[in-house]
Amino acid sequence: MKHYQKEINKRRTFGIISHPDAGKTTLTEKLLLFGGAIQEAGAVKSNKIKKGATSDFMEIERQRGISVATSVLAFEYRDIKINILDTPGHKDFAEDTFRTLTAVDSVIVVIDVAKGVEEQTEKLVEVCRMRNIPMIVFINKLDREGKDAFELLDEIEQKLNLTVTPLSFPIGMGYDFKGIYNIWEKNVNLFTGDPRKDIEETVEISDLKSEELDELIGGSAAETLREELELAQGVYPEFDREAYLEGRLQPVFFGSALNNFGVRELLDCFIKIAPPPRPKESDTRIVKPDEKDFTGFVFKIHANMDPKHRDRLAFIKIVSGKFERNKNYLHVRHNKNMKFSSPNAFFAEKKEIVDVSYPGDIVGLHDTGNFKIGDTLTEGENLMYRGIPSFSPEHFRYINNADPMKSKQLEKGIDQLMDEGVAQLFTLDMNGRKIIGTVGALQFEVIQYRLEHEYGAKCTYENLNVHKATWIEAEDEKSEEFKEFKRVKSKYLAKDKSGQMVFLADSQFSLQMTQQKYPSIKFHFTSEF
Repeated sequence: MKHYQKEINKRRTFGIISHPDAGKTTLTEKLLLFGGAIQEAGAVKSNKIKKGATSDFMEIERQRGISVATSVLAFEYRDIKINILDTPGHKDFAEDTFRTLTAVDSVIVVIDVAKGVEEQTEKLVEVCRMRNIPMIVFINKLDREGKDAFELLDEIEQKLNLTVTPLSFPIGMGYDFKGIYNIWEKNVNLFTGDPRKDIEETVEISDLKSEELDELIGGSAAETLREELELAQGVYPEFDREAYLEGRLQPVFFGSALNNFGVRELLDCFIKIAPPPRPKESDTRIVKPDEKDFTGFVFKIHANMDPKHRDRLAFIKIVSGKFERNKNYLHVRHNKNMKFSSPNAFFAEKKEIVDVSYPGDIVGLHDTGNFKIGDTLTEGENLMYRGIPSFSPEHFRYINNADPMKSKQLEKGIDQLMDEGVAQLFTLDMNGRKIIGTVGALQFEVIQYRLEHEYGAKCTYENLNVHKATWIEAEDEKSEEFKEFKRVKSKYLAKDKSGQMVFLADSQFSLQMTQQKYPSIKFHFTSEF
């Protein structure tokens, strides 16, 4: 048991969230660099290095320099096993990110020093706040001109509704950026602009009044730093780990991920304060990580991780107990036992087979179509993890087959992509036409691209005037009111992939009118699986 408890305590599973282009993927890479997991970081934007970032492995991602899929990266650092879930920042893939947030124990929020808090950051932070996920804020790109540190801290407090406390503080910014004073460890890290040197050299300064500081950064910069730190300590609360773990206080770090600067400070503090795997609520009880029976849930499915082999991987977050290779587990929704001979652990696109995994770990299971997002695996107990909703889509198009010879491939492709949760498929009751609904418009391109490159099927889209899709729940399915609703609205009714009834409203107005006219029918904007 002692060994098992030790394994749980050394794990940290977290996600990195931000608005696109704030430097999330770059930060992920630099963290891997410290873990010794990669030798050279492929900067996402730099044209000189054609390697591309380790965590972006879909062709579209490489072309556009954005992350589309969630990737899982694991590495060891100072005896702590770190699992990072790199999430898409692009708002069109928000649904994937929301789902990933159900699988993390804490979060790092990346903010661009020049742009400050952007809308995508606001949405994601709100989801974290709803679940009280502990957050650390990293203000990135300090080697560029940007907003003043206090202005940024205020903006984070106001726009994101957080209570912050800086654990490091910048000395100058952009053109006169001299380095960072680490409040957490009481030392100064000087910025030289040479990424190889910047990692190592820090100078311990426990007394801010010492003349050493003036010698290091110059008299006027030292004076400014002293004043700013005094002000910061007067304005912001002291760091309190309990408050951080409960989601009531958010520590802030400054740095420049591209130059590898301030990242080590963030990582060293992170492994000390971030929570190990946390308990999770199921439909019957709260499950704690140190229970001996295994439970876990699928939060993501990824088809064709390796284009040479048509494989699907279901990503499982382990909540409690040990997951062992070749052992029988109960698939709760199907009520059948399954065993897995080659569970994978990840390092970006490199996978290795693991024999035992512990709570907090993410395991990839080869899937032949048994899993859906939200499925639960247990050692026999009948429980389901809740809280991975499907959101009501906002963009709708008919999908048509562009190559009649390939209708089988198209069907298989659509089927698998929908299981992955890339988009939602609705079939009209009236004529059986297929409609694809997505949360973001860029998804249509991704679907078209992947159908062609992974399944050899071509599709075309046709516009469709739908404002919102809502899931229908009737109090009494035999009632006259429900029958009338079905008759009057028949051409707007469809079924989703699991056969639930969906009403496709063509405008906000018609949705409101329908809700008023049929009071006994409930219209839901998310489908809790």
